[in-house]
Amino acid sequence: MDNQTKQFNRRKFIKKSSLVLGTASFFGLPQMACASSLTSQDDINIIGPKEGFSPHIGTLVSMMNWMRMVILSPVKEMTVTDLDYLVDEKANSIGAMLWHLAATERFYQIHTFEGRQWGDWEKEDIENWSVGFGLGDTARKEIKGNEIDFYLQKLKDVREHTLQELAKRDDDWLMTVDKEFPWGPTNNYCKWFHVCEHESNHNGQFKFIKSRLASS
Repeated sequence: MDNQTKQFNRRKFIKKSSLVLGTASFFGLPQMACASSLTSQDDINIIGPKEGFSPHIGTLVSMMNWMRMVILSPVKEMTVTDLDYLVDEKANSIGAMLWHLAATERFYQIHTFEGRQWGDWEKEDIENWSVGFGLGDTARKEIKGNEIDFYLQKLKDVREHTLQELAKRDDDWLMTVDKEFPWGPTNNYCKWFHVCEHESNHNGQFKFIKSRLASS
């Protein structure tokens, strides 16, 4: 190999090495720094690991917190009349659906933290949550006449318990698969992501009902 060829190959090697190192420093180190950084729950618009939780649980918590902020935004100033409004005789009111969201979250607490199914609910939970969980005719008759703070408190109390329990668990628990779940094999991550997705679903209903209110 002549000297000219050797010099060309040397320059090619240096250029390629610089490109690889530059790419690693651009993509590798910042990503590692971001992955290792934790934010508090108050950093609502930062989705990712949170202080006090394992990495994946913290990321889940960040999504749940963000969705909770979104669903409460259109309803937090509503009057009792607004909260009780029914679009038609088969509809659910926003007040009833807020209770329903709290009841659904309580169901997943009982199921994933305590290992119990619907039929295993204790008397206190049945009395507090069965109507909101089921909605329908019974909810239309019984869930009405409450101020917004009544529903917000239910959501707050249930969520506080959820966060306390999630903080006790790790990512291995989150990834644990329940092979007997009605949907088919489902891990705890999917179950709790469903709690978040469930709120997103009702958020669309909240906005639709709000558009039909005389006060809107």
